[in-house]
Amino acid sequence: MSKVRLSRRAALGASLAAVALPHAPGALAQPRIGRAAPREFHLVLEHATMNVTGRPRPAMTVNRQIPAPVLRFREGEEVIINVTNRLREEASIHWHGLILPSGQDGVPGISDGFQGIAPGTTHQYRFPLIQSGTYWYHSHSGLQEQAGIYGPLVIDPVRPDPFGYDRDYVIMLSDWTDEDPRRVLANLKRDPGYYNYNKRTLASLLGELAAAPDGAARAAIIADRLMWGAMRMDPTDIEDVSGYTYLVNGRPPQANFTALYRPGETVRLRFINASAMSHFDVRIPGLEMTVVQAHGNNVRPVTVDEFRIATAETYDVLVRPRDGRQYAILAESMGRQGFASASLATQEGLPMLPLPPHRPRPVLTMADMGGPYGPTGLDRGTPLPETDRPGQVAPPMGMDHAGMPGMSHGAAPPAALGTGHAPVAAMDHSAMGHAAMGHAAMGHGTPPAPDRAAMDHFAMGHGGMAARDPFTNDTGAPPGTRVLSYRDLRALSSPYPARAPDRVIEVRLTGNMERYIWSINGNRFSEAQPIVLRYGERVRLRLINETMMNHPMHLHGMWMIPQVGNGAENPLLHVVNIKPGTTLDVDVEADAEGGWAFHCHLLYHMETGMMRKVEVRRPARTASAR
Repeated sequence: MSKVRLSRRAALGASLAAVALPHAPGALAQPRIGRAAPREFHLVLEHATMNVTGRPRPAMTVNRQIPAPVLRFREGEEVIINVTNRLREEASIHWHGLILPSGQDGVPGISDGFQGIAPGTTHQYRFPLIQSGTYWYHSHSGLQEQAGIYGPLVIDPVRPDPFGYDRDYVIMLSDWTDEDPRRVLANLKRDPGYYNYNKRTLASLLGELAAAPDGAARAAIIADRLMWGAMRMDPTDIEDVSGYTYLVNGRPPQANFTALYRPGETVRLRFINASAMSHFDVRIPGLEMTVVQAHGNNVRPVTVDEFRIATAETYDVLVRPRDGRQYAILAESMGRQGFASASLATQEGLPMLPLPPHRPRPVLTMADMGGPYGPTGLDRGTPLPETDRPGQVAPPMGMDHAGMPGMSHGAAPPAALGTGHAPVAAMDHSAMGHAAMGHAAMGHGTPPAPDRAAMDHFAMGHGGMAARDPFTNDTGAPPGTRVLSYRDLRALSSPYPARAPDRVIEVRLTGNMERYIWSINGNRFSEAQPIVLRYGERVRLRLINETMMNHPMHLHGMWMIPQVGNGAENPLLHVVNIKPGTTLDVDVEADAEGGWAFHCHLLYHMETGMMRKVEVRRPARTASAR
């Protein structure tokens, strides 16, 4: 096997040993002591046939398995991993959430000097581990992650974690399709609603009308249907892809992965959402869960009954089953399409517990259209001024606010609307009843962004709905259920003191559902400039979701610090989920030189354009400084 020796970054520490567990899907032993000398590991990517749903289907595997082997290392070690590509196409491996040199991050064309792993070749990754916690690794080439190239990665701390446990398991959630992922994307491009099996029908309309208490309620139902129909949107389109089989550690529910325990023990469950397109609502009926780590970082323990885990997030929880019974670990897809499930039990071989009925499916409302977001046209972090490309943001609309009571702001001069947006003509919503707001070309894409600084949609009606809370997760749980939110996460320690940002960078999440393209600030990745950060500065990314889909945004190489109101205890996350129609400020300390990927972690959103390169550069020295 050919090996390419890569130079180390001396500033990132001395070389120690890397330790990985032999693969036992999902199960992890207690921490092991590192060896005295570095150790190399080998991963082989190749085509295989897998039978997940009862019929053999093509897949891509790592060491002939899905998920890939559990890699377990120790903080302070230097890792040497040889990846051999036996696929018929270029490949890569990205170490998700790890802080490492750009050249080892594994994103072709973005990571410094890395252009991917050609078929029939071996690439050697080499980097020190300067953190601990639960992470994962996956391909960052094309749609290979959906086909099976993903696996868990656990780094044990040098100092014991500030909580104890008796057993330790990975619970890796994923979504499997028997379809070729390229066909899935082609179907979405041809018909964005191809996989929406929950579309509202005439029968459902008649049912809603029959249940309405009075004529006013029936009129509101009809008006709502007309409005959504005019926009060519469907409020039940929660997830782009349905028909998945949901897996725990590569097993469907009927295969019942089982985490063993003895009554009275404390069990650590390391939840990893390795799905391509799915958010999950996680609960263990009859047990409360204590969240102790978020995205690999220790947090003040918080006890919850449920939590939502967005694509690519990780949460570590402790549970304490006392009575020796079997418990179901349930991860229900956010769109209520199915369950990933497993068991906590005192013995192997038990049949799976019956799955509960699905909770009611979520239905979007006009509040999920968002707004008002406040002024746009801020610094976008690009070297040159950036403008929105037609077709990825709201088109100019011939409407007139001026004739509406209290809506004279509709005729605001263009200067009041910020920069970087297309001009917007005056608009008349009063004559339209909001049913023809010109969203047809946008599908689930951008609501009217250009006039955000001058137009208040909530003053205009929309059912009198308040702006969406960017943190609260509505899982459909009964009243009184404790559901985790980002506000509940308080970092036990942080290398970054609380301070004001040096600048604010506008990051608008945009798209066109009818064409199934996704973008940032109205520009797909192939059209966009990089976002350039100055080494050592603190920037605030203002993430503005102008679409009706969730977007779990992932920044490589640096931590994101969502501004959740906890001051110096705001958590450090590698993924931040931005809910439909909401805005969230996230601070970043630009302390990692080089090129880094920044993207939505919904695979088909990233593949169709919701991605940017972030470059961290040291300021050029002046002549006097030399």
